[in-house]
Amino acid sequence: MTQAAADPAILIHGAWQGGWVWDRLIPLLAKTAGILSVAVDLPGNGKDDVRPADVSLDLYVAHIGGVLKRLGGRASLVAHSGGGIVASAVAERFPECVSRIVYVAGMMLPSGMAFADLVAELKGDHPDAVGVAPHLIWSRDRLTSRVPMQVALAYFFHDCPVADAAAAAQRLTPQPDRGRAVRARLTPQRFGRIPRLYVEAEADRAVIPACQRRMQALVPGADVVTLPTGHAPHLAAPRLLADVLIPFLTASEDGPAFATTALRPVMQDASASSGSPRRRASRK
Repeated sequence: MTQAAADPAILIHGAWQGGWVWDRLIPLLAKTAGILSVAVDLPGNGKDDVRPADVSLDLYVAHIGGVLKRLGGRASLVAHSGGGIVASAVAERFPECVSRIVYVAGMMLPSGMAFADLVAELKGDHPDAVGVAPHLIWSRDRLTSRVPMQVALAYFFHDCPVADAAAAAQRLTPQPDRGRAVRARLTPQRFGRIPRLYVEAEADRAVIPACQRRMQALVPGADVVTLPTGHAPHLAAPRLLADVLIPFLTASEDGPAFATTALRPVMQDASASSGSPRRRASRK
């Protein structure tokens, strides 16, 4: 039986980053599964002339809506970290265009909640939930923040090869806060009908596992895979990440076990931390 071609995937970066973070994942998705991937650069992240004051979640959603249109009107979304809020908002705006969503250590938040709200809820029991926030350097007008290189190395890229971690930390750009401190308004009828996979990063220091698991509880229904990596598995262990993404991105939507039946044991990436991916069924 010939398998239908997978929908293209739009890859959405997190705060302070850019489309470059997906460079090692894109060829793996293409060569292994024939998945066409497009890594977006969100407006105002340094690749265009959008002013920080003009950045908004609506602007991000409209930008990705344009990418969806260029791809023929239907794609999967793969979102890292703060890009998860963007992916949720895109699915709410264009539910007929989004076939599935993957959150890679992503902010899968309920309607109306900002990540800062989640951190405030958890930091009493988990002080490290604050992540990089205390270390940010703010512009005078408070419209942008940046992550010092040593902080990026410690929180984002600590399990990446040393040279790769340094190169990534140096590429980080100032982040417009109006694109970071955002809340998506979501409904069960639109966002809620899209199949979701949550990829946990077990050694994450930026979005700690307690935060990731609390989001899964607040927004139930996603299948979950746990990887033994830090905050950026697409940089630290791209093959490991590809091996858990591909079954979900290429699965048939027929039948009740959309994602769970497709996920299979995978071999550990040579650049990953010790351990193996773990799977569990969706949380209803």
